Amino acid sequence: MVFTLKVTFYAWGDPLITALHRTTIEVTKEKMKSIRGDCVVATRSELALRDLPEEFKRVAKLDGSRIGMIIEVNGMYEEVWGRGHHSLTFESEEDMVIRKSGYICGRTLMINSDKAAADLNRNIVSLLKRCETRIKLTLIVE
Repeated sequence: MVFTLKVTFYAWGDPLITALHRTTIEVTKEKMKSIRGDCVVATRSELALRDLPEEFKRVAKLDGSRIGMIIEVNGMYEEVWGRGHHSLTFESEEDMVIRKSGYICGRTLMINSDKAAADLNRNIVSLLKRCETRIKLTLIVE
């Protein structure tokens, strides 16, 4: 039997979202300041890493844990899957970053992900570029 935890929260789109980064995806509590943040896919998020439930963080720190993020917009969705690691700290009060690589810092949600911002469906990305777009985000850990 697989033990699964889910956390659902909301964020918003922004006209400065480009989602062109080839190795990361970022969700932030902040409003976009420039197009240089080409990994950002959601802004004004209700949650950052530090806000996640303790049980979610505990399971995500198990080596071999599987972590997913489902990005839902206007009936369309994209799934991104990666791995947890015992070195994850969930320190960030502003962001969560998904990484294709194995790099870990206080902003890292998961490593070895199967997608980066540039890999996301461009129809979804076009919706993420609208500030009125409400984005449903679901994190899964198993």
